[in-house]
Amino acid sequence: MLTSDGELVVELYASKAPATVANFMKYVDDGFYSNTIFHRVVYNFVVQGGGYITGSVAKNPSYAAIALESNNGLSNLRGTIAMARTSDPNSATSQFYFNTVDNTSLDYVNAANPGYAVFGKVITTTSLNTIAKINVEPELSGVADTPATEVLLYWAKRMK
Repeated sequence: MLTSDGELVVELYASKAPATVANFMKYVDDGFYSNTIFHRVVYNFVVQGGGYITGSVAKNPSYAAIALESNNGLSNLRGTIAMARTSDPNSATSQFYFNTVDNTSLDYVNAANPGYAVFGKVITTTSLNTIAKINVEPELSGVADTPATEVLLYWAKRMK
């Protein structure tokens, strides 16, 4: 992934979250994430993208929601990528987030507290630095968790 704040190199865990990885890669291969923004930046929590383009215009998902795969042994630790969702555990589509700190409160506990599905992590120091840079973007006045300056995701592509 290439953002306006730097590069993100991500390793995905298809053996731990096969449906989640397959879903994410469909969006990557379709070019869905090209020219989207990181629309939600919660300082020392998460940076979230995959749902909006410039001007905070919603980008509708191309595919149906997937079943939650949070009970996979992976934890929401700094530098991991996970699927964003609504209060419905099986509602994840295109939106994802990177954990900027360890967020074990987002992990699977049980069926009543299903958590969020981690499906990969950044694998370079440069990528961790990019997440850290996005994490400290100033907030838009009067609009909680929205960066004052849009952080663009130029593209996401599959690497061998």
